Amino acid sequence: MIALLAAFQFLTIFPAFVRRMFTADEMGRAVGFFPWVGLALGGLLLGVDSLLRSFLSPYLAAVMVVAAWLFLTRALHFDGFLDIFDGLFGGFSPIRRLEIMKDPRVGAFGVAAGVLLIFAKLFAISALNTRPAAFILAPVLARWAMSIAIVAFPYARQQGLGVDMKSHAGWPQVVISSLFTLLVAWLAVQGWGLALVVMIAALLFLSARYMLTLLPGLTGDSYGFICELVELVVLVVFTINY
Repeated sequence: MIALLAAFQFLTIFPAFVRRMFTADEMGRAVGFFPWVGLALGGLLLGVDSLLRSFLSPYLAAVMVVAAWLFLTRALHFDGFLDIFDGLFGGFSPIRRLEIMKDPRVGAFGVAAGVLLIFAKLFAISALNTRPAAFILAPVLARWAMSIAIVAFPYARQQGLGVDMKSHAGWPQVVISSLFTLLVAWLAVQGWGLALVVMIAALLFLSARYMLTLLPGLTGDSYGFICELVELVVLVVFTINY
């Protein structure tokens, strides 16, 4: 239960029922419950979307849903998405890229990427064909991808929360995360859901390998980038008529 609460408190605005710092071991075990957070988040967003679409236009409802998405996650992953673009395209060496990513200021690459991401999510949400599955699977698969990225790929920095989380998360957490994700994907859209899991796994591998060509390892910003990228891809997939 502590690990599950740690996952919720770390990834969302979930109230701090545990009023102390989580241990490194608790944060490591929390990685296995990341998709559970995604399921709760997706359910909330689906409810917000259904309510808003009952009295607002599709586009305005989509704007409000995206705003709720950012609010419920404290824009944590969105911030990482911006930092990755600033770092990877604004620096000319691995060390300089890490320095830029740590800078709290946002540069031109980050602003441009953030604007495009917001608009892409907005239009994808307004054009969804299968709304329940899209709102459930987008956050679940994104947080599943993060859990794998934390365990499977090296970490770039020597200090910080990411180091503690990575050093105490292992393949048992990946198994827990993956089994839950496969179950949710199957219940959502059966065979299509499993195919989407495979596609997201490939996307995770390609994006992580690309970042590792420019950085000595992944960072918390990398995980945020992966989360936002996967969410967008899943939403776009559910705008396609099949």
